[in-house]
Amino acid sequence: MQTELDALAHNNTWSLVPLSTGHKSIGCKWVYKIIYKSDSSVECYKACLVAKGYTQIEGVNYLETFSPTAKLTTIHCLIVVADSCNWPIHQMDVHDAFLHGDLDEVIYMYILHGLHRQGENTVCPRF
Repeated sequence: MQTELDALAHNNTWSLVPLSTGHKSIGCKWVYKIIYKSDSSVECYKACLVAKGYTQIEGVNYLETFSPTAKLTTIHCLIVVADSCNWPIHQMDVHDAFLHGDLDEVIYMYILHGLHRQGENTVCPRF
């Protein structure tokens, strides 16, 4: 979890500010994943901090979504082409991936417990 927090801080993902009048903020949560080696032993534990975007309403809080993903068919075709051309294939684990895009609105996220001082009502804006 500390590695994820360090990466978020290093990429200037947010700053702590008081919540602006008239704005609402969304929560966040940790998502955990265990990465296994090919022999089924544990390679590492991963933690990812995600905003609770599911609390927003389409058409009210946002107008469109975008999630870049690879389809299994595309990956299969890539492997077939690489095999037929005798190209080497390597697997890579991305440690910290951040999507950067221009937003038309400011999004506020409640900060996690333990990351702010007692009595502070601060949030993380994302522009």
